[in-house]
Amino acid sequence: MWETVDPEGRRVVLTFAAWRHIVERHGELEPFRTAILAAVFDPDRRILGSEQGEMWCYRHGIGPSLWVKVAVHYEGHEGRIVTAFPRRRSP
Repeated sequence: MWETVDPEGRRVVLTFAAWRHIVERHGELEPFRTAILAAVFDPDRRILGSEQGEMWCYRHGIGPSLWVKVAVHYEGHEGRIVTAFPRRRSP
């Protein structure tokens, strides 16, 4: 398990299971685990997700595409990364 904090100082974890999910669906992101954590720590954009307690963090210039999107689910004051994937268009 890896962890970081978001801009509000909340702990956010990336579990081995979530990392496996990301890599199985988006193998091109495998070399970018540290950058995905950095997208949560210092995102270029943050948008409320479609589900309650969800935040989407975007970072420009990571990986094989122009953007990476990282979905974080929060329960209380702690979050967990549930997925990440490349995006070509600006959020």
